[in-house]
Amino acid sequence: MSENTARTRPRHDVGRYVNDALRDRYFAACDALYAMGAPARSETDVETGFGTTHVYRYGPADPAAESRTPVVLIHGAGACSAQWYPNTPGLSAERPVYALDTPGDPGRSVQREPMWQPERAAQWLDEALDALGLDRVHLVGSSYGGWLVLNQAHRRPGRLASVTLLDPGGLEKVGLRFFTWIFISLFATFAPRALRPRLAAWLEQPVLVVPELRAMVRASVRAFRIRRPAPLPLTESELRTIHTPLYLVLGKRSLLVHPKRQLERVPRLIAGARAEIVADTGHGPAIDHPDLLDAKMLSFMDGVDSLDPAAGT
Repeated sequence: MSENTARTRPRHDVGRYVNDALRDRYFAACDALYAMGAPARSETDVETGFGTTHVYRYGPADPAAESRTPVVLIHGAGACSAQWYPNTPGLSAERPVYALDTPGDPGRSVQREPMWQPERAAQWLDEALDALGLDRVHLVGSSYGGWLVLNQAHRRPGRLASVTLLDPGGLEKVGLRFFTWIFISLFATFAPRALRPRLAAWLEQPVLVVPELRAMVRASVRAFRIRRPAPLPLTESELRTIHTPLYLVLGKRSLLVHPKRQLERVPRLIAGARAEIVADTGHGPAIDHPDLLDAKMLSFMDGVDSLDPAAGT
């Protein structure tokens, strides 16, 4: 095999699009969701040792709030920053907001090196925040993004004012019930329109009743191939090392974690951690109840900043 051929063959240890046409269809589906959220003030690409990270920058509407500690959003697996469309209006009204497309997931970032290993994942996020010039942030992660955030608080907490975990990975081993839910939910996206609201209620799956969200998920599955194993949960000794102010939000009917177990466990292991269960939701509390979750997250961040003389007010 020639050197040029080796360079052009796709790597099997990084995420990639199947082809350009499917990628462009996926981007169009994402853009329909972005249009439902706050308008991005800017988009930029920053370079890290693991590839190019695409970043959306939002708000705030009040110029006086520009100096406040910014919020950084990390989406779940198999998605991109369009996932945050219900939350960007409320969050960016009060603070600067940055939404990162995680390399290795479908989005506008480009992965060139594997980063599923915990230390490499933490290095990627630290490099991305550094490239953005962000020395102190409130970090928010959902699902797999929650694992990335929890891992960051354990391994590289220096830039973190706080962390917020929305029904996150990293607390329990991902079980069969979660993968079954994912499979059934994907299959349900093909159900007749009249059945989707009933299936959405049964599965706790907003994807089925938001046409733009459904279109993005279906386009993602066709267009992109994720190349990483499911992350392992942090051990109890690792969780005990976390001293960053932490807010854990669990869906009452979550199938990723056992909510009541983690409601007791996380504050016991992480000193000062705040945890609560949100009713009428499963794995997507920020999508199901965006106004409620935005208010809760902002209140938590305000409380953290009030105790830090260095934080913007």
